Amino acid sequence: MSIDGLSDDTIRDILLNTRHIAVVGASANPARPSHEVTGFLVRQGYAVVPVNPGLAGQSLHGATVAPSLEAAGPLEMVDIFRRSEEAGAVVDEAIAQGARVVWMQLGVVDTAAAERARQAGLIAVMDRCPVIEFGRLGLRRA
Repeated sequence: MSIDGLSDDTIRDILLNTRHIAVVGASANPARPSHEVTGFLVRQGYAVVPVNPGLAGQSLHGATVAPSLEAAGPLEMVDIFRRSEEAGAVVDEAIAQGARVVWMQLGVVDTAAAERARQAGLIAVMDRCPVIEFGRLGLRRA
């Protein structure tokens, strides 16, 4: 079983029914996983808002980078590319912004933050990558 305890059906539902995603920690560096994942999500047809205060206002994969999660506008999922010790603050902000899902990337684990998210009614994904999950589950978005 995965660290987050979520079923394949739940992951499938998230990936097929989410429309608006903020990617916190998005990078303009093509060598960074956050750059690759942001591009993948855009190509899959999601409405993606990269979030990085150092790149605010720039374009990344055709999307304008927001300076903060709050500035990212209405969102359903927050994809977190931050160190585990920084993830909790992003999760708390995602809760405050009304997200439905917080997705902590590979290597990002904060069980206390995940529990806060669950207590607030969000789905908390940990230590997973949507690109990998798409392939593993054989998913395609319409």
